[in-house]
This record gives sequence, structure tokens and C-alpha cells, in this order.
Amino acid sequence: MTANRIDLSAYKAIIFDMDGTLIDSMGAHMEAWKQTCDSFGIPFDRQYMHGLGGVPTKKTVEMLNEKYAMNHEPADVAMRKREVWETMDFIPALIAETADIFHHYRPSMKVAIGTGSERPHAEHLLNHHDLMSKLDAMVTASDVTHGKPHPETFLTAAKLMNVAPEDCVVFEDTEIGRQAAERAGMDCYLVIDGKVKRQGD
Repeated sequence: MTANRIDLSAYKAIIFDMDGTLIDSMGAHMEAWKQTCDSFGIPFDRQYMHGLGGVPTKKTVEMLNEKYAMNHEPADVAMRKREVWETMDFIPALIAETADIFHHYRPSMKVAIGTGSERPHAEHLLNHHDLMSKLDAMVTASDVTHGKPHPETFLTAAKLMNVAPEDCVVFEDTEIGRQAAERAGMDCYLVIDGKVKRQGD
């Protein structure tokens, strides 16, 4: 699906998740999580971890503690994951379909990022791809109290753009992200393996 075949004219703003939706970074994040889990003796379930895409790192650790009856300090695990990511020195590519939509609609619509990544990480990737300066708003894990699937990320992005939630459309790559969009009162397109799926597909 290319930008000229997806009609978003009913909306006033687009909110993109970043990792796995606009930037093809989920594979690298999974490798960083695997190394981090190995460091702390946490079982690594790739499918489960991928499903947590968009959840802030510390919240992910809390969910892993609950799932595996462990009590690791979230800040310690998050710090280790950040260290692993930084040693990988990896800049992922843009996802072609969503990047096409971003550039196609940016001249006529407001665009924001709503990500579960920390702000320094998000700024680094978006600046590398020359997208940061094109945004009307960006909301990261550093900017909210409640991460996805809570709607705060998307509602904050809408507020910063001065656009009503119902006039925003979200692009996400996880069920948790879709739930956050739904709870924010926004329509949502899912990005599966780099391909945009219409609602109901």
C-alpha cells in the first residue's frame, strides 16, 4: 500500500509510533533485549517481547518480573539494555511504506511521533533520518507518566498539536499500541512486517 492509495483526508493529524512502525529497529531491539535478559537470567521469549513493543523499558521489566516471578530492579535492567543498544552502534533504516505516507501527507497535515522509547534515543534516530525538524510534536517515554497501552502518549501528542483526538489517526505495529490508540478515541492502522494493514484486514 503506497501513500497515494491510502486516503487519510478524513483526518487532521497523523501520529506514528517509531520503532517497528516508522523505523525498522525492532530486530535490533530484540537482540538488545536478548543480551540484557541473558545478563539477568531472565527467560527470553522473542514473540512475547515483540508484543511489548512500545512499552517503556522500565514497565517492560516490571511485566517480566511479574511473568517470571522475579524482582529485578527496573532501573538496573533498563540501564543494561541501553548500554547493550549503544554498543551495537546500529542505525536502522526507515520503513518504506510508512515513510512514504509521512512525506506524502506532511505538507497538508500535522504529524507527530508517539513512542515508548526514551527521548534521547528517539531524537538520535529521527535526526539521523532528518525527520525531527518535520514534526509538529513528539511524545516519548520520558514525557508521560503512563506508557502504552494507556492512551496518555497519543492524547498528549494530540494536545500538543492542538488537534482533537477523534481527528487523529495512528500508525502502530503492536496490539498494545493499537489498544492505546483505541483508548485515546483514535482510528489506527497496523504496520505488520513493514506493510500497512487497513483496520479490519
